[in-house]
Amino acid sequence: MADGNDHPQITLTARAAKRITDIMAGEADGSMLRVAVLGGGCSGFQYDFQITTEKADDDLVIERDGAVVLIDEMSQQYMPGAEIDFADDIIAAAFKINNPIATAGCGCGTSFSI
Repeated sequence: MADGNDHPQITLTARAAKRITDIMAGEADGSMLRVAVLGGGCSGFQYDFQITTEKADDDLVIERDGAVVLIDEMSQQYMPGAEIDFADDIIAAAFKINNPIATAGCGCGTSFSI
């Protein structure tokens, strides 16, 4: 799962892989989860999650237990060493990104600053 550059690799937990696999079971064949970092959100950057069947040449492809996650080259630089997880607690069930370079986040869980 190395990303081919000098950044620490981005990983996917077993919980996240299972949830992605469950979601993709109801989608078109060949569907994958795309994770991107976009400008905006309450803390400066925000994570964006989309289902896609299109893979770009510069995408990082992370595979685990049948789940496939794509991360574009630009977004990779904002999440070196990050772990993509899935939390299912009393308040909400959502994908969570544990990003070691994020210096602050907000209550929504998808917004961060560096």
